[in-house]
Amino acid sequence: MSTFPPPDYIPTPSALTGIQIYKPAPPQEENLKSVLAFHCPQCDGITGYNTEDGGLSCAYCGYHEAPLAPVLGKGAEQFEFKVETLRQASHGWGVERKEVVCQRCGAHTIVAPDVLTHTCPFCGSNKVIHHRAAQDVLRPRFLIPLKITAEQCTGQVRQWLGSSWMTPGTLRQLAHLAEFVPLYLPYWTFDATSTAAWKAQVGHTQTYTTGVGKNRRTRTRTVWRWESGSIKLVIDDLLVPGTSKLSQILLNQLGNFDTRDLQGYEAKFLAGMQAQAYDIGLEEAWARGREQIRTQTKQACYRQASSQKIRSFSMELDFSDESWRYVLLPVYVAVYQYQGKSYQVMVNGQTGKVGGQRPVDWVKVFLGMVAVTTPGLGLGLISLIALFFNDLGMVLGMVMGIAAVIMLIIGLVVAVRWFMQAQAMDDI
Repeated sequence: MSTFPPPDYIPTPSALTGIQIYKPAPPQEENLKSVLAFHCPQCDGITGYNTEDGGLSCAYCGYHEAPLAPVLGKGAEQFEFKVETLRQASHGWGVERKEVVCQRCGAHTIVAPDVLTHTCPFCGSNKVIHHRAAQDVLRPRFLIPLKITAEQCTGQVRQWLGSSWMTPGTLRQLAHLAEFVPLYLPYWTFDATSTAAWKAQVGHTQTYTTGVGKNRRTRTRTVWRWESGSIKLVIDDLLVPGTSKLSQILLNQLGNFDTRDLQGYEAKFLAGMQAQAYDIGLEEAWARGREQIRTQTKQACYRQASSQKIRSFSMELDFSDESWRYVLLPVYVAVYQYQGKSYQVMVNGQTGKVGGQRPVDWVKVFLGMVAVTTPGLGLGLISLIALFFNDLGMVLGMVMGIAAVIMLIIGLVVAVRWFMQAQAMDDI
């Protein structure tokens, strides 16, 4: 008589009181200790990932190991949304790792098991808790290796710090940059085809005249007509972050990643690197991805309409050919100090694009806002004075008044835009 549950099944939470449910246990990795620390075969030193050619290098004796995996790019395998796919997938990291949780910012970071002290790369705090990394998460199947070095990051960030007039003038000279920490972030990529049928009222402007002679006037009106159409949109490698611990604004600043550089995941890629496990699972990430695709499809429908005046819009949307990947993407993270405060900065490890926090010099911002609105106000005051003179002055005053209103509107638009940009920099 066979035993129950089978030896390769483990308990899983049940929604029914008094009923226990079991699921297949995740595959167990063998010989984890054999790849635990990535020791150099010549001098037993610790090896690290080499950004120049994608191999492993020893900083002590110069030993070099060839690149780890071929570039797969768009040919990297994709997976369907099936239970069997998730059940058969590998779990864990393929090597023993330890998770470190920052007590200040809450960031979860995966590090080597022999790390005894740790500084959070996101906030610079040393107050962390160590525990064994969970092995029930999906193992990444692909990643994009680092393409730039930490030294290159330093120069690019220095330039970035001084690239905005809204920041203090001494920021680039006085900011004390910490060491850039290479880190892999979890992402989900999605492919899908969205097919939509849409219908809406589309407005067209018509010109007509009223009256005769001196009472003749030219007027405009909007005529609404029903239009319909269909859209087929092919989505290729839509990237959705798998972490909720980082600001989405900051991640967007890093720009996109080129998935043509995807390589097959190997545990050795983690040599000398830190990583984050996903806390946004496949189902939640796909829900976010569908919303992004829905927005893109709606925009495509709007572009198909004969006018951008649209009301009563409706759309029937279907998805097909859905597939996904779980990948790791490279970034560098650093914390810098300026006037006693800590600021976070990140660099796209593939493209070198910089994103992060910068202090705002609000005095400069408000002076700039005053500068762009003052000409309109000044011209408006002159036009009011001119109205009290003769007929010629009244005509000039009216003309200057119209120009003043236009200048003031432009100045206010620029001032509001600057204020929003400064607030976004300050709120990341």
